[in-house]
Amino acid sequence: MKPLAIALLCALSVSAAQASVVVGGTRVIFDGQQKAATLSVQNKDKTANLVQSWISPVSADSAAKDTMIITPPLFRLNAGEKASVRIVRSGKTLPDDRESMFWLNVKGIPAMEGTPAKNEVQIAINSRIKLIYRPASLRGNVPESVADKLTWSADGNAVKVNNPTPYYMNFSTVTVNNTPVKSATFVAPFSSADFSLPKAQNHGDVKWQIINDFGMRGNEHTARY
Repeated sequence: MKPLAIALLCALSVSAAQASVVVGGTRVIFDGQQKAATLSVQNKDKTANLVQSWISPVSADSAAKDTMIITPPLFRLNAGEKASVRIVRSGKTLPDDRESMFWLNVKGIPAMEGTPAKNEVQIAINSRIKLIYRPASLRGNVPESVADKLTWSADGNAVKVNNPTPYYMNFSTVTVNNTPVKSATFVAPFSSADFSLPKAQNHGDVKWQIINDFGMRGNEHTARY
């Protein structure tokens, strides 16, 4: 790197290193029998923040983001204050036989106090949690109750999981022959997903735990392929 570029980087002061606006949970479960879901936000900064919220798809084949509306999408939150954002259906169709999942994004943009210092940068920190819409037809059950229905198989240098249930299975841990599968994220309802392994495992003992509705690690399940 050139000396001038190094000097410029050293002169640059960053005013925020961690999220000042924090969200009140690791996920939101939208009960299909309700008209809306809410998420609390709190400004733990010493200055006001502009809070921006939006919804985005978790994958290319997931439900469209415009099936949900978040209000207010943009608002001011003073230092130390709490508020809530509300998520409602837009009226566009969502499957009624399975869950739909989205990313719920919340960004806090700190206000500048007085005259900004030269070369000072205000960083907007983005929090992203999962928004899971659970249709009314699935009420009374939870993913943990059917997490043992998942089946596993070898797929080259990967392990394949098949999900025959109507629920998103978000993994906390997955191991094959006691080796952690670090690439394991989630598998959508009535679908399958491949997770890469350090090396091929044609036969394996699989252990897995999913994340429950409260953001906690669930029971351990086991299977062999």
